Parts: sequence; C-alpha cells; structure tokens
Amino acid sequence: MVTAYFHRWEQRLCDISRNERVIRPFEWGVDWLPHEDRRAEQPPIELVRAWVDSIMQDTDAFFTPEPTTDYTFTPGSAEDIAGGEAGLLTFPSALTTPHPENNIVHARLFPAKDKRRAIVVMPQWNSDAGGHIGLSRLLARLGITCLRISNPYHDMRMPPELTRADYIVSSNVVRTLQVCRQAVLDTRRALWWLRDQGYENLGLLGTSLGSCLSMLTASHEPLVKAQALNHVSPFFADVVWRGLSTAHVREGLDGHIDLETLRELWRPISPWSYLDRHRTRKTLLVYAKYDLTFPVDLSRQFVDEFRRLGLPTEVAVLPCGHYTTGFAPFKYLDAYYLARFLRRNL
Repeated sequence: MVTAYFHRWEQRLCDISRNERVIRPFEWGVDWLPHEDRRAEQPPIELVRAWVDSIMQDTDAFFTPEPTTDYTFTPGSAEDIAGGEAGLLTFPSALTTPHPENNIVHARLFPAKDKRRAIVVMPQWNSDAGGHIGLSRLLARLGITCLRISNPYHDMRMPPELTRADYIVSSNVVRTLQVCRQAVLDTRRALWWLRDQGYENLGLLGTSLGSCLSMLTASHEPLVKAQALNHVSPFFADVVWRGLSTAHVREGLDGHIDLETLRELWRPISPWSYLDRHRTRKTLLVYAKYDLTFPVDLSRQFVDEFRRLGLPTEVAVLPCGHYTTGFAPFKYLDAYYLARFLRRNL
C-alpha cells in the first residue's frame, strides 16, 4: 500500500510537466564529434564507437579543461548579501557549444564564516535558477561555503529555443556525452577558483543528474575530498531507458538503438566506469526507497558495489520517491543527511 501510494504521487508530480516534454528525433550526433573523428566513409555508429573507445583509454584527457584566469565576480545587492548570497561568479566554459548563452558558466556564492571548506553544488536536471538555493544557504550557515553552479543548458545558460534542458540528456548520443563532459569541465574550473580563494577542503554535492556529474568530476579532480551524491545510479543509459522522468527521451531512442549499445556508448558518463578512483575519497550515497526516476534496484546495485570494493562510503535511504524528496518532511531529512556528512568529512 505504501509503495502504491508513493508511486501514484510520483506519477502525478511527473505529469505536471508532461506537456513540456518534447520527444526529439534520434540522432547519433556526429556533428558533435571532433573534426578528426568525422570520417564519412564509416557508418555513424562506428564513428561514435571508435571515439568512445579512444576516450576510455584516457578519460583524464577528456575531462580535464585548460586553466583559465578569466573569472569575474560580481557582488550581490544589499538584499542578496543580507540573505547570505555574496554574488555571482562567471567564467567561460572550457567547451564551446553552438549556443553562446551556454558557453558562459554562472555560479552563485554563499560564503560561510569558516574559510577552510567549500563545495560546488550541482542541482538536478531541469532545476530552475532557484533550485538548491535554500540548501546552499543552510550549509553556509553550518560552516560550509557553497558555490551553486548552473549546469549546461539550465536557467541563465538556456538558449531561447528551449523551455527545458533537453540538450544535456537527450536522444542525441554524442551531444549528451559532450554536454555532460562540459558540466564536468565547468565544475573543475569552479573548484580551481575556490582553491585560489584559499579554501583548503573542497567537496561536491550533486542531486539526481547532478549526482552523476559530481561523481564524474570527483573521479578526475584530486582536489575533491568528499562527495555527497543525492539519488544515485551506476549507469547513465539505464536511468534514461527505465526512468519515469526520461520516458520521452526513451521514445526518441526506441527503434534506433538498444540498451546494451547505449550503455556501451555512454560509458564515459556512467559512474560505474570510475569506481576504482574512489578508494580514498569519502562518499555519501543517498537513494529513495520508492524512486521511479532512478530505479531502486540500480541504486542498490551501486551501493552493493561500493561496499564490495571496500570504498569509504556512507549510505542513507529516504522513505519517499524522487520527486517527493522535495516535499516536507522528506526534504528536511535529506538535508540533514547531506549536511551531517559534509560537516564530518570536510
């Protein structure tokens, strides 16, 4: 009865934005490949497969940006500062996309009195500009500076042709890879800025898609000492294929690619590919017992593998679903788990 209750609630919450979800046509995304990898004499799937195989031989090269000094910090208004927000950090993305709005990174700073520890906060897919602001303010009051980053194609980075952040998770295979890569490159530059401001203990907090992107970042950024992953899954492809929130993306994929092939091609953005890189880093894994967006069996498989490998891990299970995490009392329980972990481990 409890399961059925939460599943109905999750479905109702998902249906609120049903009319905004666009079923986009399947594309291999060859135009998003580096120029040298667009050999026209090969079928698109072979071009993509060869490119992915080359990435997996050196994922550090794929996920490491060039350093930049082109950071601009704009102090907030008196009202913002009174509310705990110091201002807005902007800098160029390390990956140039066809959309100028998306090529500038925006991150809002919520400083704590303790100048030793700081995190980059990565919200969920389709989070608006207000997502995770309350959580950032709370963590700042608890002594952890938060730099809340806008993910690619979200809020201020969204081109006028979009109403949702479709280009970071879509039925375009290579574009999804490249835009998720962009999120990692942007987050590493944000962490480097925090380091240069004098913060010594750096971490990440990611939710849903943000949790995947956080783990990809931590897997390649040695500055990260702890990561709180809020809603977790091992395989990017499986969440898209089976998740409630991505059913429209699955419709675009159906008939063009199978799950096994998609899982192979999306290995670079699947947390499962990088488990061995987390033997010394503290990780919190949070999942929801009645989640239909990140299927629970996948979350448990991920937790089991962390434990089997003996990785330093804490686990928290929320008695709700994916969408319902945002409602009281579950959002308070979630915030408690995240804050407690980060305060202990940074």
